[in-house]
Formats: sequence, structure tokens, C-alpha cells
Amino acid sequence: MNLHLIQTNKKDYLDLLLLADEDEHMIDKYIHKGDMYALTNDSKFTLGVCIVNQRDNNDYEIKNIAIHPSFQGQGIGKTLVKQNLKIYRNKGNYMYVGTGDSPLTILFYKSCGFEEYDTIKDFFTTNYKKPIFEEGHQLIDMIILRQPL
Repeated sequence: MNLHLIQTNKKDYLDLLLLADEDEHMIDKYIHKGDMYALTNDSKFTLGVCIVNQRDNNDYEIKNIAIHPSFQGQGIGKTLVKQNLKIYRNKGNYMYVGTGDSPLTILFYKSCGFEEYDTIKDFFTTNYKKPIFEEGHQLIDMIILRQPL
């Protein structure tokens, strides 16, 4: 697998990004503010993408991470997270990620070394036009996790 920095035509990956964030308007708020990486296989097929933005201080945040449906559940997401952590190691203090209050997603990030840090109450019901469901669970609060870099 190879990790590539995507500097142009980021919207070409919109179909993948929408898997992790169902609202294109929300994606538009961060897609061009940070670094976008694509993880490809030897055939140059995009397995997944990740967008990392710098926060107001020396911290970074994973804004979107999405894996092609055919490759989900195979460790690709964890590989993408770990490779991004290596890139930003020693560049800041913490890597943050905000996610829905879905137990499976929180468990995924904890398995990558993140710890729960904060909660933004009613984030998804306030900021998204339509209700968002993950594994049959409606997302309401945003859970903020972080880990030291």
C-alpha cells in the first residue's frame, strides 16, 4: 500500500468522503483547509482517504477518514490512521478526531490509541439537515478523542 498527498482535484474523492460525512456542504468547509491523503494498492486503486487539518494551535485533527466499501473491515482504516500519525508526529502536541456517538466508531478510534477527551452535545442534530444513522444508531453528540503526537 502507498500513501499519496493529494494537492489538486480533491473533489474527485467526494464519493469516498461522503461515506464518512454524508453532507457535502460540511465537507466543503474543510476539504481545502488541510492535507488530504489517499491510500492506494499496487494497482493504484484508492482504498481510502483521510483529511487532516491543523487546529488553531500546534494540534491536528482528522476531519474525515473513509474506506472504500469493498475494503472495509480489513485493517485499511487503522493503517491510514497510523500512517497519518507518523506524518504528524513531532509536528504538534495532539491529534484529535471528532466522531459520532456510535459505539463501533469510538471503539475503532480507541483501538488506534485515541482516548475520549470531550463531547459536543447535539452536534449532529444542530449542524446536519437530515438525521444521520450509523449501524442503526442516530448520531446526536460528537465525541472528541485525542492522542499525543
